[in-house]
Amino acid sequence: MAGTKRINLALQGGGAHGAFTWGALDRLLEEAEVEIAAISGTSAGALNGAALKAGLARGSREAARENLEWLWEQVGAITDLRLAPWLEAVAPSSVSAAIEASLPFAFTDGIARLVSPYASGPFYANPLQRIVERFHYDEVCGDPGPRFFICATNVRTGKIRIFTGPEIGPDAIMASACLPTLFRAVEIADPVTGRLEAYWDGGYTGNPALYPLFAPDLPGDVLVVNINPLLRDEVPTSARAIQNRINEISFNSSLLRELRAIDFVQRLLADGTMPEGTMKRVRVHMVSDDALMRQLSVATKLVAVPQVLHQLRAAGRAAAEAFLDTHLGKIGRESSVDLRAMFG
Repeated sequence: MAGTKRINLALQGGGAHGAFTWGALDRLLEEAEVEIAAISGTSAGALNGAALKAGLARGSREAARENLEWLWEQVGAITDLRLAPWLEAVAPSSVSAAIEASLPFAFTDGIARLVSPYASGPFYANPLQRIVERFHYDEVCGDPGPRFFICATNVRTGKIRIFTGPEIGPDAIMASACLPTLFRAVEIADPVTGRLEAYWDGGYTGNPALYPLFAPDLPGDVLVVNINPLLRDEVPTSARAIQNRINEISFNSSLLRELRAIDFVQRLLADGTMPEGTMKRVRVHMVSDDALMRQLSVATKLVAVPQVLHQLRAAGRAAAEAFLDTHLGKIGRESSVDLRAMFG
């Protein structure tokens, strides 16, 4: 349609904090002017991306919204907005602190640090399996709708693997979300070598991977939905706070590395060092709420608390609304993220 603004989505992983992305996508799908051309997702971003892709493959934004709502209902989301006043009265920081102080969480956290997920023997089950097996993979993997990419980390080589098209299935999504202290590595055959390879969470190598979105036929605008805070002013001093910040830094490092590379290439194009057309001009945009995310921790990533999920969804919608109000006109023209300031 005339005036359509085509974008690529880059959806970060972050466990139950992916409900923020649900809210952001819910709002973006209401904006008829925005067309989603491609999606790259890791971990929770892969789950959100699969739900989004399946709906859009049917040619229906409303189906995509329904898929996302169904997905988060499966992990405990509350969508009854009549409960909003009560939910909003509970500070996210209080919920996060309460979970961390609880004996069940402390026990489970301690066990995860000391005991391998392989120790559970025949009783092991990946909790995501019951959800991902119910996706409609004819829609998730088909040609209609946006192009879709999922990232996982090869355990043996430490390299990134991108799954797309018919390569995507329940195992690929579970691999993308496989935290090695909690879940057994997911084994998937390599289509080139035929070798069975083990995979861990894609966040170690691409959270999410941006480079699949640089294909010549895709638009130059990449919208990152960021759910791991980039900045924390305070220095963590408790063991748990230190571990939490290590987690955030680890899962942001691959994204920051790709953003730095984009900034470098754009500067070379801008000053004429690199001839126009030799590399793609990429415009970067971001939807985030670091203030909210700094109130949370790895505890609320691992435990899907209805109050927090509700607040994250609402925050995601608000952040996407703010982005559209302020930066919609920049899509197709210029970045709304100042990468030079980010890395200065």
